[in-house]
Amino acid sequence: MAEVIKMPRLSDTMTEGKVSKWNLNVGDPVKEGDILAEIETDKAVQDFDYDGDDGILLYQGVKEGDAAPVESLLAIVGKAGEDISSLIGGAANTNTSNSESTIASETTNTNPTPSSSASVEIPKDVEIIKVPRLSDTMTEGKVSKWNVNVGDSIKEGDIIAEIETDKAVQDFEYDGNGGVLLYQGVKEGDSAPIESLLAIVGPAGTDVSGIIAGGGSASASAPKPTSAESAVVANNEKKASSETNTISSNGKIFASPLAKKIANEKGISLEQVKGSGDNGRIIRKDVENFVPSANTNVSPATSSSSKPSTVVPQITPGVDSETPNSSMRNAIAKSLSHSLFTAPHYNLVFEINMDNAIEARKAINSLPDTKVSFNDIVIKAVAISLRKHPQINSTWSDTKIIHRGNINIGVAVAVEDGLVVPVIKNTDYLSLTQISSAVKDLAGRARDKKLKANEMDGSTFTISNLGMFGVESFNSIINQPNSCILSVGAIIQKPVVKNGQIVVGNVMQISLACDHRVVDGATGAQFLQTLKLYLENPVSLLA
Repeated sequence: MAEVIKMPRLSDTMTEGKVSKWNLNVGDPVKEGDILAEIETDKAVQDFDYDGDDGILLYQGVKEGDAAPVESLLAIVGKAGEDISSLIGGAANTNTSNSESTIASETTNTNPTPSSSASVEIPKDVEIIKVPRLSDTMTEGKVSKWNVNVGDSIKEGDIIAEIETDKAVQDFEYDGNGGVLLYQGVKEGDSAPIESLLAIVGPAGTDVSGIIAGGGSASASAPKPTSAESAVVANNEKKASSETNTISSNGKIFASPLAKKIANEKGISLEQVKGSGDNGRIIRKDVENFVPSANTNVSPATSSSSKPSTVVPQITPGVDSETPNSSMRNAIAKSLSHSLFTAPHYNLVFEINMDNAIEARKAINSLPDTKVSFNDIVIKAVAISLRKHPQINSTWSDTKIIHRGNINIGVAVAVEDGLVVPVIKNTDYLSLTQISSAVKDLAGRARDKKLKANEMDGSTFTISNLGMFGVESFNSIINQPNSCILSVGAIIQKPVVKNGQIVVGNVMQISLACDHRVVDGATGAQFLQTLKLYLENPVSLLA
C-alpha cells in the first residue's frame, strides 16, 4: 500500500516548510535512508531522510521552491503503477490553505496511542525513559536513529539514540542503572512530545506490556520502594557518594563516549572534569556543567572567514521581482518585533580610544601560534565588566528580575539567510586566546549550519559587531531574554585632543541598547565607563 509522507515539523516554532530541493524525481526508486528532499525551516535547511519501505516516488505534493504547512502532503511512495488518486484527492478535500499539499485522513505514525488514564505498578529494577527536553524551546523530539535494539544490553554512558530537537540532532546518553532495552516507545524517524514514553530498560524477560498500555505512567496506589523511582533515587545516591578518581592508575580517563565528544568540541580537558557517574565516570552533564579555570587550554579551532556569503537576488532593470521569505527570516522578524515592541529600549553611546588596544593586539599576535581580533578583546573586556555590574547580566520576568550566575556572551553571526547567535559559555573564565578559538569555531560552524542546539542557548549578554563592514556606529535590538546588547563599530582615524594637542587618534564607537525595565540609565552608563577603562587599558585584562 502506498505510504503518505507529510511535511515534518523540524522545529517547535515551524509552521510551514519550504522544499529547497528535491533529490529524487517522480518515478525514481526510494529506499530507507535516502535523502528525499532538503527542507527549509525557520532556522535552517535540513536533509529529510526517508525511513519507510522501499518503493517508487509516485507523487510530489510540494513543488521545489514552494512552501507548505506542517503535516501537509509532502510525497507518496509506493509500488510502480499503484493508484494513488484517492490519496491525492483526500488531501485536496481536507486542506483549506493548500489544496494540493495536505492529507488529514491518514498518518504514517503507527505508534499506539496509550490511554492517558491507564497506570500500572512498575516492576522492580525497571526504568522508564521519557523523551527529554534538550532545548528550552523544544516541545517534541524525533528519534533520528536508534543505536541499540530491543534485547540489547546497555550501561550508563551508552548513547542509545540520536534525537532531533527544534534546533539540532543530539546524542542521547543513558545514565541509569543498566540492563536490557525492553521497549522502544518511538520508532526511528517518528516524533513524540517531551515527557512521553521513549524507552523501557530493565532485566531481560521482564513483562512490560502493562507499562506500555499505560504510556509509562506509574500507579498512584503503588508507592513501593521497589519502584523505578526508588531505583533512580538509589542510583543518584550511589553517584553522589562516589569519590573514585576519574583517572585510572595507567592514566586512562573514565568517560562516556558522548562526554568525550562534547569535551573535544568545547576544547575541555577531561583531566580537569570531576565525574559524577558510576565509579567516578565522566558523563555528559559533567562536561556541560564544567566551569573552566583561567588556565584551561582550549584546543585549536578551525578558522573561518570573517564575512559571510550573501545571496544576491537576480534583478532585471525595469522589472520588479520577489524573493519569498525564508523560514529563518520569518523567525527573525517575529522575535525582533516582539523584543522591540515589548522591551522599552534606549541607547547609550561611548567613544573609545583604541590606540593602546592596537599596540596590545600587535604584541599579543607576535607570539607563536597566536592571533586574536579586536572583537576578541571586546568580548573579554565585556565579560570582565559584567562581573562588576551584575545588573546588566540580568533578565526581566513579570514577577521578578533574574540575576544570572554565569556570564555567557552571545556573538551575533551573519549567515547566508539571516542571523544566528552562538554562545560562549562562562566567558569570564576564558583567556583571550580561548575566546578567539571559541569564536572562530562557533562562527565557522554557524555558517556551515552545524551548530548544536545547546550552543545557541543560554546567552546572558549579546555583542553585535559590524565594524568589519566599515559601519562606524549603529543601534541593535535586544536579543531577549538578555537585558542589553552591545553594538560595536569600526575603528577609524580622526582628530582627537591628547595632552592639549590635536593629533590623529584611533577611535571606536560602541552603543549599548538597554531594557529600561531592568537597567536604568545610570547603571548602563557605569557599565560603559568600566568597559571603556578596560578597552583603553587592555593590559588590565591580563591581570
